[in-house]
Amino acid sequence: MERRIGTVSRGVRAPIIREGDDLVSIVTDSVLEAAKSEGFELRDRDIIAVTEAVVARAQGNYASVDAIASDVRNKLGGEEIGVIFPILSRNRFAICLRGIAKGAKKIYLMLSYPSDEVGNHLVDLDKLDEKNVNPYTDVLTLEKYRELFGENKHPFTGVDYVDYYSELIKSCGAEVEVIFANNPKVILNYTKNVLTCDIHTRARTKRILKAAGANIVLGLDDILTESVDGSGFNADYGLLGSNKATEDKVKLFPKNCEAFVAGVQDKILAATGKCVEVMVYGDGAFKDPVGKIWELADPVVSPAYTAGLNGTPNEIKLKYLADNNFADLKGEALKNAISEYIKNKNDNLVGSMESQGTTPRRLTDLIGSLCDLTSGSGDKGTPIVFIQGYFDNYTN
Repeated sequence: MERRIGTVSRGVRAPIIREGDDLVSIVTDSVLEAAKSEGFELRDRDIIAVTEAVVARAQGNYASVDAIASDVRNKLGGEEIGVIFPILSRNRFAICLRGIAKGAKKIYLMLSYPSDEVGNHLVDLDKLDEKNVNPYTDVLTLEKYRELFGENKHPFTGVDYVDYYSELIKSCGAEVEVIFANNPKVILNYTKNVLTCDIHTRARTKRILKAAGANIVLGLDDILTESVDGSGFNADYGLLGSNKATEDKVKLFPKNCEAFVAGVQDKILAATGKCVEVMVYGDGAFKDPVGKIWELADPVVSPAYTAGLNGTPNEIKLKYLADNNFADLKGEALKNAISEYIKNKNDNLVGSMESQGTTPRRLTDLIGSLCDLTSGSGDKGTPIVFIQGYFDNYTN
């Protein structure tokens, strides 16, 4: 019988993961038990994806506020620090900011506006137009910001992040001065020691600051790149990708995940004879059209994946073939013609008219977004996502 189902994404329930757990075995057993329970069979090129949160938890990759403070103090001098372009997030940045503030005497907090890097708005763009403010050139003090825009609470969290971050810094014993600007060089009017907290634009920001005469320029990816007094760390990303664990501790982005994905792949192969692909995933790469928030607050969607997930899709647009190449056909003749075209498509369709409108994104970014939406970020209890049919096409 002809298959009528294409891609299927299933959230797989698993036990609550604790530090030191054998995650390879837990993931393998959870998928196999789900298959038995729900009556599906594993196939070659199925995908098993595991959220970075449980990988980091199993690794015990945590760090305290005091560990962050110690590293910040050692690397930036412990006096005045410019902290620029942080995202507005209690989960992602607030605990990191506590550590940063404990490692300095004064923080010059420079916020981008009207929104942070991932789309959390401090002020509505229309209000900037109304007040004749140019965010590309205008530098605002806290007093001027309040005069123009007053209090602005985040529409989802109800938090005024300007006040929240300011009070958090002061509660850690540091002074704070808030500035609003989008040109990184502005911070050098206040201090030459800078910690830039942007995620995807950090390399450019560092380059601009160094060329403009900064003394010390570091990013969040330079903090906790090695253990501090036994803390967790991430040699590649530092504090980037971290999440709040407790009021005094963050869970860092997982490290050295290659052995984990290979281990799951090997164990599934031994148990079923099927070669599946395996990846660790974090935030998906998509944007909320209502809140204007770009989901990707992690440095990458996937820190590790098996070799079969390299590359980008190589797909043909079916509607293009139907409307152009085979506009004179219909029914079974159209189906057969398109199927034959797909079977004989080139290995590289970049620039081809037949591929226009397909998604030129990395497979791991696309699959990671699917996984993030499948597992959610709350209480679904499905840190494992099992995907079938992703690499199928119209001919399978």
